[in-house]
Amino acid sequence: MTRVQTLSLAIGVALAALTTGWMAGRATNDSPTAATSAEAPAAERKVLYYRNPMGLPDTSPVPKKDPMGMDYVPVYADDAPPAAQGTVVLPPDKVQALGVRTEAVSRGALSATVRTSGTVEVDETRQYVIAPRFEGWVERLYANQTGMRVRAGQPLLSVYSPQLAAAQQEYRLADETARRLAGSDPASAASMTRLRDAARTRLRNWEISNAQMGKKALVLTAPANAVVIEKPVVQGARFEAGETILRLADLSMVWVVAKVPAAQAAGIAIGQPARFETVALPGQVAKGKVTFVQPVIDAMTRTVDVRIAFPNPNGDLRPGLYGTVLLEAPGTGPVLTVPRSAVLDSGTRQMVLVETGAGRFAPRDVTLGRRGGERIEILDGLSEGEQVVVSANFLIDAESNLQSALKGLEGHAGHGSPSGTSEDPQREQSGDGSADPHAGHGAEAADPHAGHSEEAADPHAGHAMPAAPADAPAPASALDAPAGQDGHGSHGMMSDHAAPTSPTGHEGH
Repeated sequence: MTRVQTLSLAIGVALAALTTGWMAGRATNDSPTAATSAEAPAAERKVLYYRNPMGLPDTSPVPKKDPMGMDYVPVYADDAPPAAQGTVVLPPDKVQALGVRTEAVSRGALSATVRTSGTVEVDETRQYVIAPRFEGWVERLYANQTGMRVRAGQPLLSVYSPQLAAAQQEYRLADETARRLAGSDPASAASMTRLRDAARTRLRNWEISNAQMGKKALVLTAPANAVVIEKPVVQGARFEAGETILRLADLSMVWVVAKVPAAQAAGIAIGQPARFETVALPGQVAKGKVTFVQPVIDAMTRTVDVRIAFPNPNGDLRPGLYGTVLLEAPGTGPVLTVPRSAVLDSGTRQMVLVETGAGRFAPRDVTLGRRGGERIEILDGLSEGEQVVVSANFLIDAESNLQSALKGLEGHAGHGSPSGTSEDPQREQSGDGSADPHAGHGAEAADPHAGHSEEAADPHAGHAMPAAPADAPAPASALDAPAGQDGHGSHGMMSDHAAPTSPTGHEGH
């Protein structure tokens, strides 16, 4: 090798070394840059999991679709968590679209009003019964119509009674005899006087006045201004002692019996003002006062009967009339109240939604007190001045329940996959975002025949070839061989004995 060749070889080796070092350095510098560029988007927003787009409590560690073909919604690690459990955060445009309205908790007097139904009834203290204490017959019936108005002292009917006539006759005779014998026979006169007094006592017990004595037909009059509400007899009928002939009622004052639920009856007191309205008397409102509260609860309706007295000078409040009763209790003092629409009552839990910030709403349990009109007393859970949601609160409550359910599932994300997902929540994904079902597998599938012999074994190996008979002429060519023979003799056809099993070609496994 000449000097020139040696120098050229050295220069070539040096250039090759420089080229190799430059390429290695570039690869080293480019790899972190590419990795950083690839990881930059992922570092910006890290996906924790994917939730169901319809709000169902179903999550997935990888992108997927629901049965309706909708993509699951990603949940990122940098999403600001709510301030408290169940807090809902809404943007201003959604607050306006939902029609969310709030109102401040205020303090003031609360007048409890009980609204219930009631029926007009006859005042039981103003009913009268005409029932003679002697037997007889109705000679003349003046009050002969049910519903007829009568005045005090007005004749109702005239009656004839043999017992009454006999008692009156006995009284007159005893009185005359006592007067005649007073000077001649004092002892007999005293006896007649006692007999006269006994007859007079009997007539008084039958409610016969001195003016009615001596009359053959007794006239019974009305005890007060009233209305005939029952007439069980007719003119000429016979009656027994104590039998009801007429029933009267004074309707200048009536009762209204209201059915008040047991839960609202505790605050009703005697003397409390009340109002009565009915569709039969449009525009008219009767005012009265509570006179009695039933001490026993009706077992069938679970209500308490409250009796209210109403003046009825014109007779418009007819017994049997049905209407609405409003019982108003005066306020006891300033208390915290909220509108009734602000309270979400599930039966076992009462809560309101409190606005803790702009577009942030948190549920809070409260203790309720009395109800008055459209407002409810708050005993515990709120402070004066706090803003509570009074409109669209059911929608916000539903979103709060959903977020609480998802928050409870966050701790389980990655611990187990839902049905139809990979067991490993961090499995690799393909470039288009879909999971690679062969992630972790070898690039090339194993050859199931690896290690097998390339050439199949001869199925006739090891068999002895029989010699041809000496007298048989040798065939001139393969075409002259007998049918079914291919040059292998009798092994071209299946023999009548069991054919030996040919090798499978899998020897060595």
